[in-house]
Amino acid sequence: MHASPAKTEAPIASLGVTELIARSRSGDRDALGGLFALAYQELRKLARARLRSGGRDAILDTTALVHEAYVRLVDVGQPNLRDRLHFFQYASHAMRSVIVDLIRQRLAQRRGSGAVHVSFSDASPDAFAGGEREILRIHQELEKLAAVDPRLAEAVEMKYFGGMTESEIAEALGITDRTVRRDLTKARLLLRAALG
Repeated sequence: MHASPAKTEAPIASLGVTELIARSRSGDRDALGGLFALAYQELRKLARARLRSGGRDAILDTTALVHEAYVRLVDVGQPNLRDRLHFFQYASHAMRSVIVDLIRQRLAQRRGSGAVHVSFSDASPDAFAGGEREILRIHQELEKLAAVDPRLAEAVEMKYFGGMTESEIAEALGITDRTVRRDLTKARLLLRAALG
């Protein structure tokens, strides 16, 4: 009897988003890398938009932000991604985390705490000095908002850090576009009141 030929898997580079997500869920670490490679240009656009809004374009470059977000996702282990939008939701959270951690490190250095400086390419030590505390305040208020209403905080994070549209947020959260608009308006009012 002849043994049936072993089923060979398609190379990562030839797979689409759906297949890469399925492989990632089954524990294939290369699939997550393939997913980032496939979405790389879109992630760079999101990162560029996040870094430019509010004058933050000099805090670190887009490549560094995307790469740091990838490292954070890989360090977490294999995220249980459902679909493309869920992937971008994870990426949004990772980008927020990278920006907030970098700001905290830089503020700690200015206070002379001896914190180790993490060097990102094209990061300027004096860049973004005026807005750093504001970003941390927004981050802290988002954390408080998440404790009270996690969906509102997620919607803000996906919109602000992920650059997702209202329709994409609605699909990712399993709600209507109208609910997303209402959530974003409510979150904006709550954050504005909290920030003074």
